[in-house]
Amino acid sequence: MKLGMLAAGAAVILGVGAAAAQQATQPAMAPAPKIAGYLGEAAPDTYRILPPAPVPGDPRDQADRAIFKATRSYEATPRWAMAQGDVNSALILKDMSCAMGVELSAQNAPKIVAILGKIGPDVGRATNHPKDIYKRPRPYLRDTGNICVPRDPALAASPDYPSGHNTWSWTVGLILAELAPDRATEILQRARAFGEGRLVCGVHSLSAVNAGRDNGAIVVAGLHGSAQFRSDMDAARSEVVAARKAGPAPDAGACAREAELIAKSPY
Repeated sequence: MKLGMLAAGAAVILGVGAAAAQQATQPAMAPAPKIAGYLGEAAPDTYRILPPAPVPGDPRDQADRAIFKATRSYEATPRWAMAQGDVNSALILKDMSCAMGVELSAQNAPKIVAILGKIGPDVGRATNHPKDIYKRPRPYLRDTGNICVPRDPALAASPDYPSGHNTWSWTVGLILAELAPDRATEILQRARAFGEGRLVCGVHSLSAVNAGRDNGAIVVAGLHGSAQFRSDMDAARSEVVAARKAGPAPDAGACAREAELIAKSPY
């Protein structure tokens, strides 16, 4: 996932419209509305902080290729379907409903939605900079195996390392865990599974997924250096309390099935 995709996802979170939501599932799309992030040039340099991407033939590269081949066995399983459901990063608040105990939206949590909209450029910048330097090909371009999304040329042109989806999910997960600390375990477990869905899908390697999680933590560390971010978070806390109190809670049966799926590591 590249910066343009994250910006489009942020626009959808802010309620730009259904057409943009459909676009957010695809690597190639019309330019998203301009949204200013929190960090700009003050953002940490993720390229200098993340471990280097694997190189062909090294132990991490060999592990990535073996795990890609092994995880092709998830095709047509419930875990595969869950990963497909997580492809649209703009729907992450809906995906986090079971973990949060309520679905947050622009109607019941406009301040939280606005925060997630504003971090899109920050997450995109943190992802794109190392991607464009390492230019590591996605795993399905090196080894044979089905993937859970169409083989779009723009997806193939977007490098593997680090995972933008996992950078996004871990950033959002850390933010939501801070806003609902009593649900932190469930939130971060679901955020991890969101990113690991890219491994199940076959569109990212394990090293890219792991780097995405590190990347998200770097972004959040940088965000806490922003007075505006801290102020926005303080203003959003009461929304979580009110939304969880008002409900309704998500379907218990669906949440139990989700919990069973994500309790087991896919690799």
